[in-house]
Amino acid sequence: MSHIVADARRLARCGYRSESHREELQLIPAHLFQSALGLKDLERFYLQVRQTSEALGEPLSDADATVQSMPEASPAKWHLAHTTWFFEAMVLSRHLKGYKPFDEKFTFLFNSYYETMGARQPRPRRGMVTRPALDEIYAYRAHVDQAVARLLNSRPTRDAAELIELGCHHEQQHQELLLTDILHLFAQNPIRPSYRDPAPASAETAVLPALSFTDFEGGIVEIGHGGAGFAFDSEGPRHRVLTEPFRLATRLVTNAEWMEFIEDSGYTKPLLWLSEGWTKALAEGWSRPLYWETRDGQHWTMTLRGFQTIEPTAPVAHVSYFEADAFATWSGKRLPSEAEWEVAAQSLDVDGNFLDLIRLRPKPASPRKVGVQQMFGDVWEWTRSPFSPYPRFRAVEGAVGEYNGKFMSGQFVLRGGSCATPPGHLRASYRNFFPAHTRWQFAGLRLADDA
Repeated sequence: MSHIVADARRLARCGYRSESHREELQLIPAHLFQSALGLKDLERFYLQVRQTSEALGEPLSDADATVQSMPEASPAKWHLAHTTWFFEAMVLSRHLKGYKPFDEKFTFLFNSYYETMGARQPRPRRGMVTRPALDEIYAYRAHVDQAVARLLNSRPTRDAAELIELGCHHEQQHQELLLTDILHLFAQNPIRPSYRDPAPASAETAVLPALSFTDFEGGIVEIGHGGAGFAFDSEGPRHRVLTEPFRLATRLVTNAEWMEFIEDSGYTKPLLWLSEGWTKALAEGWSRPLYWETRDGQHWTMTLRGFQTIEPTAPVAHVSYFEADAFATWSGKRLPSEAEWEVAAQSLDVDGNFLDLIRLRPKPASPRKVGVQQMFGDVWEWTRSPFSPYPRFRAVEGAVGEYNGKFMSGQFVLRGGSCATPPGHLRASYRNFFPAHTRWQFAGLRLADDA
């Protein structure tokens, strides 16, 4: 799979300007972006994304791909079909003359949350869709791929091309969700099956860098996406914010440091916790990160490579915002705001432990690097910022306008990507978001402090 995924970095950084680019800028749909992809690069990007999804599905049986382990997750078969439905409903039905849907029933089965697109299968019951079988979903994907190829060969409008590019990034999001949902599913199985080779990933044994902090001056800075290149609507508009002087940890919090939190009764001290978090921790019986177990005095965790011993120097993962905030309080620190995180990340290369490395678990920090590291990849980093609109944000009309704006309530922002994020998918301005109790994602934390 690595040879399929690896081209994403290059494609995501391709630069392109048509001769009429200046004149076309005012025609760009408000929900999208100033595309930097030429038509040939878009075609290659589309094929790479679609092939990667199918490569991710290869290790799965029809049963693996059908079962839904919790209401918040979706079956792998649904992810493979929904991302295909997106191209069919948002692109082909509007921009390819004479397009015939693969199966009209799929409009109901594989819509996610688009109210303007009609009724749909309730999310908690997606696992009830035992038919169509996985082979038919792959036939559906082939049908849509052929139609998209015809559209791309017909010199599509700029609006259609940018919807295809949006669909590719949407599918990359679902590639990560497919993996985290499979991890949760396999963790419920008593035999602890492996998604990939169960042999332990090569464990780094180097001495862990001491936890240190880098100072940032603060002041009025700009954050958010601006200029050419893809970005989701919630990443803009670019705007000014005021940050007070702050300090940011040079690496992520590790499993060993989390063990100290556990041993110091961090899960039983209510003064460390936000009220809602404490109530949730008691109700759910939280006493360690999700997937952690102790056997014969040794800590183990479920991974996409099976049940493995915990790497003490690797970043802790699968903790909620509530747990991350409690740990930060216990440490005498705090979580960074998303503006602080972006200020620190803006000058860095978007490089790290992503899906293309096929490690599929967080990787220890390098003892040889100086300054802030692990800003991209490994684990999504909880920030203390609620997911809310930036100044002058406006959701556009229509179905695509439902993409992010309707979720700007009751969720917190995470930054930086994870070991399951496709390469080339991220930017310093990228905003992920989940409810504060979420634990099944590759989510961890980096400490911050006032300077």
